[in-house]
Amino acid sequence: MNRILRVLIVLILFELGVFLIFLPWSTIWEQNYFMQHNPSLIHIVLHPAMRGIISGLGFLDIMVAIGMLRRARPLADSSPAAKLPEPFDQSH
Repeated sequence: MNRILRVLIVLILFELGVFLIFLPWSTIWEQNYFMQHNPSLIHIVLHPAMRGIISGLGFLDIMVAIGMLRRARPLADSSPAAKLPEPFDQSH
C-alpha cells in the first residue's frame, strides 16, 4: 500500500476513534436533529450502554490505527536470505 494512503487511513481512523469516544458523552449527542424529530429514540440513544458501545467502537478504531502503524514499520533485514534457517552442523 502506498505510504501516503496508509498515513491518511491511519489519521482518519485515529480521528474517528477520538470523535466516537467523546461524542456520546457530550451535549451535542443529547441535542441533535434525529432525537428532536424521533422522540422514541431518546431512551435508546441516551442509554449509557449505547453510549458505551459507540465509545467502544471509537476505541477499536484507535487500536486498528495503532495496529496499522506497527505493521508499517519495515523489518531490520527483510531479505528472503535472512529468513532462512542456518544449516544443521553434524560434525559433533
